[in-house]
Parts: sequence; structure tokens; C-alpha cells
Amino acid sequence: MVDIESLGDWRRTHYSDMITPSLRGTEVTIFGWIQDLRDLGNIVFVTLRDKEGLVQITATLKNTDAETFAKIKSLGRQSTVGIKGLIAERSEAPKGVELVPKEVRILNLAIPPLPLDPTGRVPAEIDVRLDARVLDLRRPEPQAIFRIRHEVLVGIREFLSEKGYLEIHTPRIIAAAAEGGATLFPVEYFDEKAYLAQSPELYKEELTSVFEKVFEIGIFFRAEESHTRRHLNEFISVDVEEAFVEARDVMVLQEELLVSILSRLTTRCQEQLEVLQVRLPNVHLPLLRYSYSEVIDQLQQNDFKVEWGEDLSTPAYRTLGDLHKEEFYFITEWPTRVRPFYIKPKAERPEICDAFDFMYEWIEITSGGSRVDSKRQLTKRLEDQGLNPESFDFHLGTYDYGMPPHAGWGMGLDRFVMALLRRENIRDVVLFPRDRLRLKP
Repeated sequence: MVDIESLGDWRRTHYSDMITPSLRGTEVTIFGWIQDLRDLGNIVFVTLRDKEGLVQITATLKNTDAETFAKIKSLGRQSTVGIKGLIAERSEAPKGVELVPKEVRILNLAIPPLPLDPTGRVPAEIDVRLDARVLDLRRPEPQAIFRIRHEVLVGIREFLSEKGYLEIHTPRIIAAAAEGGATLFPVEYFDEKAYLAQSPELYKEELTSVFEKVFEIGIFFRAEESHTRRHLNEFISVDVEEAFVEARDVMVLQEELLVSILSRLTTRCQEQLEVLQVRLPNVHLPLLRYSYSEVIDQLQQNDFKVEWGEDLSTPAYRTLGDLHKEEFYFITEWPTRVRPFYIKPKAERPEICDAFDFMYEWIEITSGGSRVDSKRQLTKRLEDQGLNPESFDFHLGTYDYGMPPHAGWGMGLDRFVMALLRRENIRDVVLFPRDRLRLKP
């Protein structure tokens, strides 16, 4: 029976990436999880994982006292330990260095058999991995994905802040839909009817009349019944809104953000990209822009039947993906009737609106456009889409305070990371995904 020990007065002195041959002879204290263990009788090789990587621990009867040696031999994979020892050079070890243990504290045990192999050597189906998600996240690939995702988030915040955008946080409990009423999650809100927010759209538009340039990175919800590899019911959206601009201006912002993120990942995440065997796409600005009509022509010329005015189906997008391999591009000038009520129709051709989608191959990453800035027109757009303007009185009222011309977009962070890293399933890039069939862990 293995005794569990307390942390006591032990504190970490080094992470795994700090242990190098230059520290030969230095005593260190490290903490982490047993990633792998090879017991060869008189010598035991242990690979310990912490948040920065891996380090080899080598214990022998010659270099380790009998009690510590026996304790190391008793360790199970993924158990939590602290190890105090001396750094030694060893040419055969990863990075040419190993740790010779003097003391070991067993802080907690993993109970075998584990539901999957955290080293990644034995593949597992995605549902098995998601059921044991914390264990799955210990594999090298998920660790690389979420380190890259972190850099994407930091890069977005830095880019937009430097451009003069103010970060905002809008409500998640709302009284009316921003994207139509069919995909709302109802919630109990005391004696009133309320919903989980689908997007920050109406609030961020209102805030352009105060701060002019705003952005939000937040969790939103859509009660879509679809169960595909690119849809989730809870997702992270990156939203931007700006006063005194049009769609074409915020399209330029979108493509500049893309270039900034690609540059950041190239500089900071080479190790993670190599783990994932991903080559980031080459991008040259300006990105190509195709009108909706041009896209319809492309589809029809490739024997895909679609009528002008229809929204694009998943098979249509798949066909576009085949036509635009490894390409980021925009689809512009959409039919007004297939876009949300807040998108501004073109004055000269009201059947077309000033909307765009930002695409990678077949995946829609961002949707945006110029917004309606006339209260009368917005009321009519609501009525045209079968929505009751009285349900939006809180929003329409702000138009009486001087609403500026404005435009913006909403980008799905999860889809963006999915596209960059060429993952086949969006659930791979979300820590704990929520879809129609999954409410836990």
C-alpha cells in the first residue's frame, strides 16, 4: 500500500524546461505527473511531465537510497509527485540531461486502468477522449492546441487594444434575440421570460455611440439542433464594432488581424506547430473578395445546383472548400433576406445587403457587415423578418440618442483555431465542448 504524502514545506525550484546541462550538480525540486516509467530491475527511468514539458529521472541502486528507489519503483503512470534531486548530464537522455533523485513525495495516485493513453501512443475515439477530457488534455497534441489557442487570444487582445478598441462585457441573460428567435435557450429569470445570449450584437452596436470602437471576447449560446463537426451550442465569439465606418473597413481590420496572428504563432509556437505537424497558411493582402453572385456562379459551373437568393448549405460550402484549397477569402454582397435584421441593405439595390462572411476553405469563420443606423429602417427590417419591434424597444430607443453609422463582425474563435490547425472536429480545440449530445464533463 502506497502512502500519500503532503506537500509540506516543499516548493518548486524549477520547471522541466529550466533543467539543462548548464545546471549540472544543482539540487532542484520539481513537481508533476508520471508520464512514463520503465522498470529494468536495477535501474528505473521515469518521465515526469509538468506544464512546461518533460524531464527524465533516472534511479539506480547505486545513485539512490533504498527507500527512495523502492518508492520510485512503486509509482504508477499519471500519479502526482514531487522529486528532489541533482541535475546530471546524460547524452542518451532527452536534452542531454536527467535528474538523479534524492527524495520523492507521492502526492496522489492515478488508479489503473486508465481510460486512455495520455502519451498518445494508443489512439482513442473522440467520445472516449471527451469522456475523460482532463486525462486526454495531458496528451502532447491537446497541450499544443491549447497553448496555441492561448497565443491567439493574447494576440487578438493586443492587436485590437493597440488599434484603439475598448474591451467590453455585455449581458449573457437577455430579454430578446439578436439573431432571431428559433435558436434561443430559455432561462428562468425570477418572474420574467429571459434567454441566454446568442451574441453581443445589439449591445455592442449601442456602445459605438459611446466609445466608437469596441470589442468583446466571450461565451455565447445557440440552441441549434445540428450535430456537425463545426457546430457547438456553447462557443467563444470575438466581436468587433466601430462607428463611422462601413463593412469594407472592418474587412480590412479582419485580414490585418489574421496576418498579425499568423506572425505571432510563427514566432512563438514553432514547437507546438511541429507537435501537430501543422504548416500555417501563407497569406498575402488584400485577400480575395467574391460576391455572393460570383460564388453562385462558381458552384453552378462545378455542377452544384443552387439558385440565387438561397442561403448556402453545408454541401455548397464543401464544394467551395474544394475550389478554394488553403485559401482565406471573403464572400460579400449577400441577399438581404438571408441576413439578420440589423444588416444594412444597399441603397441602390435593397435586395442585396452590405454583409460579408470571412472564410477558410469551406469553414465560415466570421460574419459581419454594415449595420442599420436608421430607427425607421430597423423597425421595417424587424417586421420583414417576422419579429415584433416592441420586443426590441430597449434597443430601438437608443436610436433616439444619435446612432452613428457603424459596422462590425463576429468571429468564432473555436472555428478560427480549428481552421488554422486543420483539425477535422471543432471539439478538438474546445476544452469542454457542449453540443446537443454532450452536457458533461
